[in-house]
Amino acid sequence: MHTIRTAGGSFFFIAMANKPAFTIPEQIVLLKKRGMLFHNEAQAEHFLKNISYYRLKGYWWDMQEDFGTHQLKPNTYFEEIIDRYNFDRKLRLILFDAIERIEIGLRTKMIYHLALQYGGLWYLNSSIFENTGFTLPNGTFKTYHQNTIDELKKEFARSQEIFIKDHRQRYNNIEPDAWKMLEVASLGTLSKLYKNLKHQLPEKAIIAREMGLNLHSELSSWLEAITYVRNIVAHHSRLWSRTMVKRPKHELENPIGQWFVKPITDVQIKKPFLIISCLIYLSNIVTPGHHIKEEILALINLNPEIPVYKLGFLNNWNKEPLWS
Repeated sequence: MHTIRTAGGSFFFIAMANKPAFTIPEQIVLLKKRGMLFHNEAQAEHFLKNISYYRLKGYWWDMQEDFGTHQLKPNTYFEEIIDRYNFDRKLRLILFDAIERIEIGLRTKMIYHLALQYGGLWYLNSSIFENTGFTLPNGTFKTYHQNTIDELKKEFARSQEIFIKDHRQRYNNIEPDAWKMLEVASLGTLSKLYKNLKHQLPEKAIIAREMGLNLHSELSSWLEAITYVRNIVAHHSRLWSRTMVKRPKHELENPIGQWFVKPITDVQIKKPFLIISCLIYLSNIVTPGHHIKEEILALINLNPEIPVYKLGFLNNWNKEPLWS
């Protein structure tokens, strides 16, 4: 965008045309002009052929000295960027393991406790869900519960699981029981279903306690944040130095497991560190004996040159009971 000053002193903006595409050699020339150094240009070409310039840009963004001209700080090497990229990729793979364990644990507990009390079709029972909602553009009111059920049915219709296809072929006019329906539900849909359960429902509190938290509001907050991270990880997006849009509650009501003894900082809250800590906490409850924390610590120890404070790992974080 260009800012233009008129004769009267006012301002307006004119959109610039799209930028031209650059060849790999031209990308390297551009990086050199901006101060990037290379130990091995041939290897850099290989990386840029397989990892796009724009994807890698997120890993050197904070290394800029001037964000207007994109001039980099002195002694910024391309190989450092690749190290950051690989660290981030390995961290995301570890976190996906934790997310899988938590998602399966949550799904199991929701199906079990709610089906025993309200039957196999509990997810369709509007009486156990809040009746809050929103108004559609045509003026029709729709509850959040109904909106989530619509999403759930779409996921069921898309599924290619053998047992789902079998149900569609043999019982097409019969609603599937929760142990079928929720088995193909995304973490986001599970999170919405849980959050929208009536707050006074005993099973909602039971599920939260079995996940290691004393308040259902804490679990709902954590599930929203974990779903957000899950989508980042699943789409191979950058976790490195990201400011998190979803931030879980960190001041817990008498936590069941090991949590933080000292208050955590604003930086730790807004960076991935807090959500990663939530993943460790829940994994400790759902699958005791896991090695996720050890894998993260090993990754950090094997890469001492990586500034992990960019992810919120700072202020003696490894001295806290959860991480020590």
